[in-house]
Amino acid sequence: MKKQYKEFKEYDPPVLYHGMKRMKDVYVEMRDGVKICIDINLPDEEGPFPALLSMGQHNKDLMDAEYTASMPPQPSWSHFWFGNIECGDTKYLTSRGYAHVIAQARGTGKSGEGMAMAPNVFDHYDLIEWMAAQDWCDGNIGMTGLSNYGAHQLIAASQQPPHLKAIFPQDPGWCYGFFREMNLGGVMNSLFYHLDPMGCDHMSVGAPEPLPEEHEELYRKAMENPDYRMYKNFYNWLTLKGQKNPFGLTMPFLLHPYDTPEMFEEMSKKKIDSIKIPVYTGSGQYAIDYHFHWQGAQHWWKELHDVPKKLMLTGPAHQERPYHIKYMHSEMLKWYDYWLKGIDTGIMDEPPVRYWVTGENKWRYADNWPIPETQYTPFYFDSWERLRQEPIDPDAFDGADIPDAFVQVPPTITNKIEKVRYMTDPLPEDVTIAGPISATFWASLDSDDTNWFVTLKDLGPDYSDRTGRPGEGEIKELPEKYLTKGMLRASLRELDPEKSTSAVPWHKLTKESEKKVVPGEINEYNVEVMSVCHTFKAHHRICVEISCLDLPSGANCVADTEYIPYHICRNATVLHKIYRDGEHPSHILLPVIPNK
Repeated sequence: MKKQYKEFKEYDPPVLYHGMKRMKDVYVEMRDGVKICIDINLPDEEGPFPALLSMGQHNKDLMDAEYTASMPPQPSWSHFWFGNIECGDTKYLTSRGYAHVIAQARGTGKSGEGMAMAPNVFDHYDLIEWMAAQDWCDGNIGMTGLSNYGAHQLIAASQQPPHLKAIFPQDPGWCYGFFREMNLGGVMNSLFYHLDPMGCDHMSVGAPEPLPEEHEELYRKAMENPDYRMYKNFYNWLTLKGQKNPFGLTMPFLLHPYDTPEMFEEMSKKKIDSIKIPVYTGSGQYAIDYHFHWQGAQHWWKELHDVPKKLMLTGPAHQERPYHIKYMHSEMLKWYDYWLKGIDTGIMDEPPVRYWVTGENKWRYADNWPIPETQYTPFYFDSWERLRQEPIDPDAFDGADIPDAFVQVPPTITNKIEKVRYMTDPLPEDVTIAGPISATFWASLDSDDTNWFVTLKDLGPDYSDRTGRPGEGEIKELPEKYLTKGMLRASLRELDPEKSTSAVPWHKLTKESEKKVVPGEINEYNVEVMSVCHTFKAHHRICVEISCLDLPSGANCVADTEYIPYHICRNATVLHKIYRDGEHPSHILLPVIPNK
């Protein structure tokens, strides 16, 4: 029998304290002698208090309560938005009766030598148990923070420190491993390059050291890659041999642009199976632009079993920095007041999934994700840029075996992105989608590879009719809203049939599965398009665009906004042909939610 949930209610935890006591740059010794540097922030009263730990690799001093007090929260469209100020509002937490500890992970900033996320490091366990033993802590500990601080929460939970009672990892990532969630479909993401100025690691000086022997051959091939040479910033990164951002160079990125399941699958499964405490995860549709937070939160939700769990999927505007959003903090304390203070906040009586729907701009609720009531609906590519729900009939004079086509020349000689597009007629009623999306199409190339980009947009409103009357034959320029994107490197098109579904194709993405395209050969491509939650209002059009290129938004191959990176594309001119006939029923599969 389906569980009946209560209506969601916003939570407003009362202010209990007005002052704050602080202990800055306290060093805590780990079991191997390495000292971790932390800041301790307490309500200005006698404790003990439940405690929330923020632990990560970003510069701790940017999270300092005095520093964040000097910086009004910046929206994501501000030039002064810095992504790594993501520990949360210390004053809000202490005023509601929590100690807030901010820790610098080992190997970064003030916290000694080593590697922060090495699998054999138990710093999270040691620090949490040290906190529990302090006279200001009542032994009930949770964690807070986004992104890197969310990933560290899941590492901590997998180490099973006895006093860690629950976690709230937002924007976590890395459930299925580094490469797959960062580089969707094997198309190389430039995010790590743009994040590098935000890091707290120090750049080496002097001549580059020799690479490990197993990396030398990979390095030689990378230096010869014409696509890397096109991006002078990435080529420069390569020449430094790891002096600058060694993580991005030696992990599966520039030297080995493939998934390595033998490295990550067992590690991920072990971490997932080791988590035994309540988990409230989530992300926002802002992360569609760089993939891994959006993908990771949904993957963690899917894989975590036999623990209390909740999921919150928010809208397309990135959280402000310093991370301060009121509804996020109140929801977090609704979670922690329940699990750490024993207050019946009602959070476990509400639907476990909360998601923001653009287009209608409101929250919806569900008891699982993907939503059980989803009606997966194909929309078929048709001639004259049309997108239709009726399948193309192979036994009638329906469709056309003449392909659509576009030619893309390299971005070294153009800023124009070529594409084909398909659009519905103006919709007669609202259509809401929420969940995973896939595009299946047949195509040929005159080259041995390309990057496919599939973009979903909302066009309109549009009250026009297409007729033969003058001025009505073409669709005039319409307002458009970008919703989501999927991508796939053509040579990595091989699917894993055991892990793939019609809604979520799972590509192997390994070096062994790579298969260059035979020029002129028609191949089937199954592209994972990242999930989105959106209502196409009546009189709007659903639009699908297919291209092979995206571009930097600023000079010198930089991005105007760090979390909207571009991808490494081909330094070649390529002809693309898209087939859409009875033999090749190219379509996009949308997760339609009944309007009730």
